[in-house]
Amino acid sequence: MKKHLPLIVLILVLVLAIAGGITVYMINRTRFNDDYVNGNTAGNLYNEGLVCEYGDMIYFANPSDGDKLYCMNTDGTNLTKICDDVVSFINVDEHYIYYVRNNPGASGEFSFLNVNTNSLCRINRNGKKNSVLVLDTAPSLYASLIGNYIYYMHYSDSEGSTLYKVKIDGSDQDQVLASPFFTCSTDGQYIYYNGVDAEHYLWRLNTEDDSKGMLYGGNCWMPTVVAGSTVYYMDCDSHYAIARADIATGEKVLLCEDRVDCYNVFGDYIYFQRNDSENPALCRMRTDGSGYEVLVEGNHMNINTTSEYVYFRDYETEQTYRMPHEGNGEIELFAPGKIDEDK
Repeated sequence: MKKHLPLIVLILVLVLAIAGGITVYMINRTRFNDDYVNGNTAGNLYNEGLVCEYGDMIYFANPSDGDKLYCMNTDGTNLTKICDDVVSFINVDEHYIYYVRNNPGASGEFSFLNVNTNSLCRINRNGKKNSVLVLDTAPSLYASLIGNYIYYMHYSDSEGSTLYKVKIDGSDQDQVLASPFFTCSTDGQYIYYNGVDAEHYLWRLNTEDDSKGMLYGGNCWMPTVVAGSTVYYMDCDSHYAIARADIATGEKVLLCEDRVDCYNVFGDYIYFQRNDSENPALCRMRTDGSGYEVLVEGNHMNINTTSEYVYFRDYETEQTYRMPHEGNGEIELFAPGKIDEDK
């Protein structure tokens, strides 16, 4: 029996190692989506994707903690810190949060240890086993989840910014188009974008096979397509005022005459920053152009929306505010607080 003991121990060690390996694999394996789920709204992603609503949770770059990744219930309770990364272009599906990491570069004796300060990342949504998977170590922008791929702007010194995709497990990375197209406006398997080189027409990319086709010959910038038939955009022919067009007929309606810095279409509203040297203001109107109103004077940016609120930042102070879509329109400072994990 003693002669066989080392063999038995070896077998037990191998069994435990195999079991442990299977357990690690089951914990870390990627869970893929069954359909062409989209990770955030077009309006939010055009405005750096600092807020993303999924189910009964809000995922956001917390202004109280240097834009690190947090979540909370839609009613503002159960504030949770997810990780220490400074984030933008947040996308969420059933299992994961995808984001662009914007960590400031380190300086000093150990700065060489601070790698991937600007990269494309994935982290578990459930808050457990929060190991970050880096999907692309290169500088990235305008990340957008479509099914099991992230489409995004990828930067390299040799090619500049181009349109890339990568699978959500980090595999199958590939250049899709050799120009830096916006990936924000998605509907199922489709991405709607404007040309950036010789023309600004509205195009549609089918992510099933990465084929593309032109839909509308307008002079568009940052288009938002609704239900595949209506497009809202900043009209380059009208000094970047907001226009709406019927994609099938090409009929265009100018919704206001203001030059616009940024905008977000949500439900029946269009929120936008009026570019006016004397009277800049955050404004909104109905999607048919009616009900124009000034919400708050001054210059603002990063207009993000959830089902209950519109969030925005003051350009000068960089403080974040929010206002309910409905009700008396009371604007409040959005300062959800900070969680110090060291305490």
